[in-house]
Amino acid sequence: MTKNKDSGSASSIPENLYQEYFNLLLNGDRIACTRIVQDLIQKDIEIKILYVEFFQKSLYAVGELWEYNKISVAREHLVTAITEGLLNLVYPKLFEKDHSRQNKSVVISCTANEFHQIGGKMAADIFELNGWNSHFLGANTPVDHLLDYIQDVKPDLVGLSLSVYFNLPSLKAGLDALRSDFRNLDIFVGGQAFCHGGIDLLKQYTGTRYVQSLTELDAMIRE
Repeated sequence: MTKNKDSGSASSIPENLYQEYFNLLLNGDRIACTRIVQDLIQKDIEIKILYVEFFQKSLYAVGELWEYNKISVAREHLVTAITEGLLNLVYPKLFEKDHSRQNKSVVISCTANEFHQIGGKMAADIFELNGWNSHFLGANTPVDHLLDYIQDVKPDLVGLSLSVYFNLPSLKAGLDALRSDFRNLDIFVGGQAFCHGGIDLLKQYTGTRYVQSLTELDAMIRE
């Protein structure tokens, strides 16, 4: 998912707490970051708020630092690994309530050659919070395997995640294949890659929607 245009609005999490968390994350302090997230969970923070105002916000900030050569690939990978571990802390809370089931399913996958999977994973969780059954296929899913899986489960919706702009040709190949095999299947696409362009590409495909943030995704699901 790309940057949330609402990021300038009042945050439900104090900015000073976010800055403390971000500095600790950037320094690789897994233990301190875990304590902050655990405390928020114990205070019954809404999962969507935690995802948008902590995880999504910090990952985009780190992604920008990496793109402008302010941090190394190693540090970017470290931040990603810590954040993925923190997501695991959320799952007991995610499934502790019997969310009203919608009898709908979604398949979400990263494009081929895309190895950043956290955005797609959080998107899948947002669907679960809204009562959908989500199937998250993870990073670097080959197109033919994605098509086979869609044929097996017959979802109501398919989501593709793209974090690195240079992987745009892989997204195009995936969309071409999906539209060839599943003409009427609704598709949504998101990811930080679209900060740099590529949205016009999606206009070539009917029934394909660009979703720029987790907040917008949640609103789309509720439509």
